[in-house]
Amino acid sequence: MLKDSATDSLHGAPAGFKHDAFVHGADEEFVLRAAAFIREGLAAGEKVVAVLPPERTAVLRDALDSQYSEVTVVDATVAGGNPARLIPFWRAILEQEPGRPVRGLCEAAYPGRSAAAYDEVLLYEALSDIAFAADRSFRLCCAYEASVGIDPTATHSGGEALADKTFRTPLSDVPDRAERWEFGPDELGQVRQWVGGQASSHGVSRDRLEDLSLALHEICTNSIRFGGGRGALAVWIADGSLICNVTDRGRIDDLLVGRVLPPLDGLGGRGVWLANQLCDLVQLRSGDDFTQVRLYTRLR
Repeated sequence: MLKDSATDSLHGAPAGFKHDAFVHGADEEFVLRAAAFIREGLAAGEKVVAVLPPERTAVLRDALDSQYSEVTVVDATVAGGNPARLIPFWRAILEQEPGRPVRGLCEAAYPGRSAAAYDEVLLYEALSDIAFAADRSFRLCCAYEASVGIDPTATHSGGEALADKTFRTPLSDVPDRAERWEFGPDELGQVRQWVGGQASSHGVSRDRLEDLSLALHEICTNSIRFGGGRGALAVWIADGSLICNVTDRGRIDDLLVGRVLPPLDGLGGRGVWLANQLCDLVQLRSGDDFTQVRLYTRLR
């Protein structure tokens, strides 16, 4: 096991959240570590939840035998397809049975993901130390296949600093081939129509097009409300996805924006939350004079 974040301190006070990780090779090594972690939780009467890709679920089922039915198993490609959904997922699990200890096993960085998705998994891991710092009844263990090439040490030790650094650093440059559009309040309808045409021409299904249009409208509206009244949009195709990149001159202070459902009377945050639910992947970065949101919709 790598470092347990419960030994760290948060603003001078001991953190309650226990955040571990391990790197595994073959299925046998995964089963050895995962089954022991799960059985320990079941023996202690904890609620045990495993968020795993289907291939891991199959080998774990065989290893746990009759105990498998005592574990809540969720497909990581669904719950964590967009890693930004995982913090609210775990929060919902914790709120189902308040006071009962929860033990989670998660492999969000499963093989075959894009580089952008791996980046967001690492950001999710780092942000988890902030989101669950006070949850003393929650222990999360994250599995990484060695072939993925990720060393999770940094995200499981000093996660706060890493999360802040990542969130404040702009994403990679928009490629030269991208089509660009600057917009203000009067252009929102035209932007939606233009992106809709781009998406349709590349085979995005009607349902997914509606999701993208709504998410993009929310993000562009945020640029107008909070980013200086205008924004810039770039659209291109890469890694089998239609990518929409929206930038403005605003700043977001809350590192957990879009990962905690804002109150109905709250100002801001709901648009990013909605985009996270509607898009296959969302990347958000914000610093002193910029906010950048990148929406991914897979081509079907």
